[in-house]
Amino acid sequence: MRLAIALFAAAIVGVAILTISSTDQTEAVASETSTYAVDAAAEADIKGVEAAVYDYVDGIYDVAPERIERSVSKDLVKYGYWRQSADQDYRGSAMNYEQLHSLAGSWNTDNKQQISSDSPREVVVLDVLDKTATAKLTAKWGVDYFQLEKTGDRWMIRHIIWQSHPE
Repeated sequence: MRLAIALFAAAIVGVAILTISSTDQTEAVASETSTYAVDAAAEADIKGVEAAVYDYVDGIYDVAPERIERSVSKDLVKYGYWRQSADQDYRGSAMNYEQLHSLAGSWNTDNKQQISSDSPREVVVLDVLDKTATAKLTAKWGVDYFQLEKTGDRWMIRHIIWQSHPE
């Protein structure tokens, strides 16, 4: 577990990790010479990925499909698993860009979903490369995992797989 935490921390701060095995424990040694150093461009990419995912969730929460337009690829592939209650089986359903855009324009009309400032909207950027990224969102409806692509200087959501909250 300590190694996993060290590796995650190293990925965040951009240092290389060397693992050394011993009989009782594994230690991580960090090096300052990594080629993955976080610089201004990398920080801008992380913020761009976060912005795309926040556009997605806030577009749905705030009945603002224009936010979907600026953050989601027209080639979106979305698939999810949901169930009405804990005693029912999960159902799978696919959604394309047009369906998501329509959903964003109606899902929370008149605040029928009771979205408030306490509603979950936690975004975690998992990985960012120069053209692709992954992120996770925890929202009122469940947990979404995203694959994003960088188009020009903008991060766009290309794939989503999600499921409702386990009960």
